[in-house]
Amino acid sequence: MTHPLILRVTRDGITPETDRPSAEKVIAGDPVHTTWSLEEKEGLYSGLWQATKGKWKVSYDEWEYVYIHEGHSVVTDQNGTETHLKAGDSFIIRPGYAGTWEVIETTLKDYVIVA
Repeated sequence: MTHPLILRVTRDGITPETDRPSAEKVIAGDPVHTTWSLEEKEGLYSGLWQATKGKWKVSYDEWEYVYIHEGHSVVTDQNGTETHLKAGDSFIIRPGYAGTWEVIETTLKDYVIVA
């Protein structure tokens, strides 16, 4: 089977995977993560990800590009610097970032991860 060289970023026709952050990472709530994977190949991962309300610890060993479609989240680094993420925002998380991710309103994002 050949893969198209242009791939539309959509949830249509993709069976999502659902999980939760591990219990030791959860700070508040019961966040549920739903992922629609589009690409998983040679250290490159892309797709759509949605999370419900809650707060958990994060630590990044990889690069991630993100575009927020809907919702409101706040990422806070280890120094206490907050970054609010809302619909229309895009950003890059670099390896070494650590802190927390808090979903204020269910958040849907596109992501591209390079590990």
